[in-house]
Amino acid sequence: MAATTPKAPATTPKAPEVTSTRVLVTGHECGPGAPGFHAVAGGRAVRAAVSEALATAEGPVCVVPMTLGRDPHLVADTARALRWLARGEGAGRIVLAEPFGTKGHLVGWLRAALRPYAQPGTAVLLTAPAADPFDDADLFRVARLVRQYGQHRWVEVAFHGGDPDVAEGIDRCRRLGASQVVLIPAAFGAPEAESAAPADQGGLMDHGALLAPSAIAGVLEARIAAALRRLAHGDNGIGAGLDAEHGHGYAHTHEPGEHSHSHASAHHAHSQHSQPSHTHPRPNP
Repeated sequence: MAATTPKAPATTPKAPEVTSTRVLVTGHECGPGAPGFHAVAGGRAVRAAVSEALATAEGPVCVVPMTLGRDPHLVADTARALRWLARGEGAGRIVLAEPFGTKGHLVGWLRAALRPYAQPGTAVLLTAPAADPFDDADLFRVARLVRQYGQHRWVEVAFHGGDPDVAEGIDRCRRLGASQVVLIPAAFGAPEAESAAPADQGGLMDHGALLAPSAIAGVLEARIAAALRRLAHGDNGIGAGLDAEHGHGYAHTHEPGEHSHSHASAHHAHSQHSQPSHTHPRPNP
């Protein structure tokens, strides 16, 4: 009986890679000269960049909000900028990716970056460009979680152009008893320790940027790949982005019988609200 040669298992042809154009959008978490990537501001700038990409390149245009979790306004504002383009010339081609990071990611990245600085007497000063009171308050929450699940007795907060400023933050760490202060940005870019304190003030360590360029590139690739998969299934991400600010800002309350809108809708319509009990942090642009 003749021997038979087993057939090689059938292989599924690899789907061709989708070539996309990326547009990165920055907000208050990117200080001057910060990123290490090319990006545009929100609003008109992102609309212009996406329109140009639609006109000059084929394939999808993927827009990534470059936030570390403390700028939900950037996500919602970007979604509003894309909404009309996605209904017209960009129909089926525009996709809004999930934000670069969340506050949970930020806590994890900070904890990982701070592991080499676990010496006794070391305080950590998280720095970021000042924003609005709500986004700034989020950084205090992040600091508390970094301290809770980290190895440092002191994890303080300071803002470039805000209150407390970086010099005040360093002074607070000293008064608490720290012999060494590590400055680390909870934002894109470096903490600029040299300009934050007198040159003769010792015991300062500048960690430098929170994320290396290679780490930023890796996260971006993951966000873009996930967005393109969703777009292939008909989800352009804009609906979810429009709702990014919901619950962020002043307390969102209703008097009895006045709740006449659905929180599940991306189009957040209101009617019959009592003015004293319902406010929003910012008007739509």
